[in-house]
Amino acid sequence: MYVRDARNRDEAWLLDRIEELGLDETAFRSRDYVIAVDQESNARVGFGRFRVHTGDPERCELTSIGVLENWRGQGVGAHVIERLLRNADIEEFDEVYALTPVPDYLAQFGFRPVDPGDLDERLQDRLEAKQAQNEAEIIPMVADPTRFRMPDRLRERFKTAHEAVAEEPPETESPEDFGIDPDEATYKYDTG
Repeated sequence: MYVRDARNRDEAWLLDRIEELGLDETAFRSRDYVIAVDQESNARVGFGRFRVHTGDPERCELTSIGVLENWRGQGVGAHVIERLLRNADIEEFDEVYALTPVPDYLAQFGFRPVDPGDLDERLQDRLEAKQAQNEAEIIPMVADPTRFRMPDRLRERFKTAHEAVAEEPPETESPEDFGIDPDEATYKYDTG
């Protein structure tokens, strides 16, 4: 398992997954994304976006972080966030924002809540737009990208991540599947 920058050929896959998961695709640019890839199957299993809001000063927001259902709980999202924060540090952002309905998840990585009134106008507008699209309350959070530390348990899970395949019970066919009413049907060799 590894995380890489998205490529142009990932664009259709990203747009489909963003829609599938009901995530934010505002001002979509595939080059803003990173993608988690299973090295054995080469399957793309998670992603996230590093979005820069231009202005003075520029602001950085992590958004559209998603992990495919069969890959959740294995540290994939944590490694996507780690890569995004590393990119923010490389770009010399002192603060990275996230507007999220799940603040507890980000809190384990050093994000802390921010009062909405302390956000600049661009992030306040984003907060209002995201809140209008979501039923859950959206919490603004901020982190220092240099202080990110991956919890050991998530690093270990990521090393052995694999797709969790749900077993479906075998299908059994019933008379109704063939249009037969078992209470009314008679059979050629019926002895009763």
